[in-house]
Amino acid sequence: MAWVILIVSGMLEAVWAAALAASDGFTRKRPAILFVIALAASMAGLAIAMTELPTGTAYAVWVGVGATLTVVWAMVTRQERASMARILLILLLVASVIGLKAVS
Repeated sequence: MAWVILIVSGMLEAVWAAALAASDGFTRKRPAILFVIALAASMAGLAIAMTELPTGTAYAVWVGVGATLTVVWAMVTRQERASMARILLILLLVASVIGLKAVS
């Protein structure tokens, strides 16, 4: 169950990152509120997962999931350019997260 909570928390990391960008320096109310809620839920999930998983592994997976989804979202919404190198590096990041799960 800790792994499921950790993955969902990593997904929420991507939500709060996107909401932070959309808040335009906290000048837009709805994205700013979403940022605060997603950040709190993401951190709470990470804390819960860390009661059963090693800190380094949990943190690396949390960041990896969040970073992957944040970059993918930015490419889908055309805020960042998709390139073969970026896609390959994101796949490497996903493989690393899977690898950490496999060896733990």
